[in-house]
Amino acid sequence: MAMSIALKRLSRSFSTISSSNPLRVCVVGSGPAGFYTADKLLKKHERAEIDIIDRLPTPFGLVRSGVAPDHPETKIVTNQFSRVVQNERCSFIGNVSLGSSISLSELCAIYDVVVLAYGAESDRVLGVPGEELAGIYSAREFVWWYNGHPDCSKLDPDLMSTDTAVILGQGNVALDVARILLRPTFELASTDIASHAVAALEKSCIRKVYLVGRRGPVQAACTAKELREVLGIKDLYVHIDEADLLKTPADEEELKNSRIHRRVYELLSKAASSGASHISGQRELHFVFFQKPDRFLESDDKSGYVSGVRFEKTIVKENTESGKQIAAGTGHFENIECGLVLKSIGYKSVPVDGLPFDHHKGIVPNVGGRVLSDASGDRMQFEKGLYVCGWLKRGPTGIIATNHHCAEETVASISEDVEKGVLIPMSSSQQKPGREGLLQLLDSRNVRFVSFGEWEKIDTAEKRRGMLKSKPREKLTTWRELLKIASE
Repeated sequence: MAMSIALKRLSRSFSTISSSNPLRVCVVGSGPAGFYTADKLLKKHERAEIDIIDRLPTPFGLVRSGVAPDHPETKIVTNQFSRVVQNERCSFIGNVSLGSSISLSELCAIYDVVVLAYGAESDRVLGVPGEELAGIYSAREFVWWYNGHPDCSKLDPDLMSTDTAVILGQGNVALDVARILLRPTFELASTDIASHAVAALEKSCIRKVYLVGRRGPVQAACTAKELREVLGIKDLYVHIDEADLLKTPADEEELKNSRIHRRVYELLSKAASSGASHISGQRELHFVFFQKPDRFLESDDKSGYVSGVRFEKTIVKENTESGKQIAAGTGHFENIECGLVLKSIGYKSVPVDGLPFDHHKGIVPNVGGRVLSDASGDRMQFEKGLYVCGWLKRGPTGIIATNHHCAEETVASISEDVEKGVLIPMSSSQQKPGREGLLQLLDSRNVRFVSFGEWEKIDTAEKRRGMLKSKPREKLTTWRELLKIASE
């Protein structure tokens, strides 16, 4: 098929290099896992030609849409990622959705190597009654809303009809969400937070936030840095029941083996013993331990809307199989009234057609990043040329830097397979088309893809708009706006 004029124009923004026998690689997902994989492959293989595709027209994944707006230092890593894609052997092709724009089997037919690094774009569910009530959101949705992700720019959470929010979970994302709800908006206004979020937060009536965990302060899943930040919010009243801080011998052992948990516990203990008195009108943060949600309560006044959460009191006991302490219900219940619930109980990866998937673990079965097609029998069977990295590989855990080691392992597996001669065709007649084949296929389907040069137009426009408001950038938050600027 001859390429259209539009395709030829866009193709010119991608460099083509001459190589007698290139390794043609497609990385699906432009977050940290995808970029670290691309970077390490470029350094390891001089003949590698890498295309990073993403369903969004913007690169950088959760660095753009997940990192809190008041954590600009964490986003500096995008400078490194930009240098990766500016390598003549690498390209970014955005607005391409795996499963709808192109299938996995088509990608595998076009490229020698396909690395799936598209992360986790869905949420775990609690499975308790009332979870479908209005006013209940996942923390991911809320984070995407205030970060200007185009999928959630219309979320419009009601922050004016209630003064109380309950956040289920006590990890770093839960603390991020609590901080955004409680921090003075004038401090957030100078960040890259979405304008629609600032406007809603300025009118917010939320004055009381409950951070609820199934287990105790010893098992709190946050880091000391995040906890210190939320505890340091100006004029915030923090409440922790000192009785919850009592430790068992198993707790003592757990603290002895974990410096992170020890530091978190010390910070919580200090906050509980500070003796600060509550001043009328002051914003409040309540750490609630040993409670698990039993059901969501429906409002009597507003049908279909949440009015509270019923919790079951728990105790922590050791799981003989895992050796970890787990929460067990006691049969004692209590309610917390609220009009907003944010579930920060974990992200979940989404499978695509033709991809082996472990629905229980929420990952693609793999060994060292090689995708397992069949783990039964005496010999493990792998999908030739198909690999995973990041949350899809190991589950939604870790920080941005965790993807370094994860990518190294996957790239090592790819390198082994290259050395064995199972990935690169021996003759030129068997070579896969790579980028040219992808662009032709997208053109035949009228898929309007976005190059890195076009993303730079979006980047420039956002920074220019941000300067007018004394902030680093003013994000474009709708698909229409993003694609319009990219086309100019």
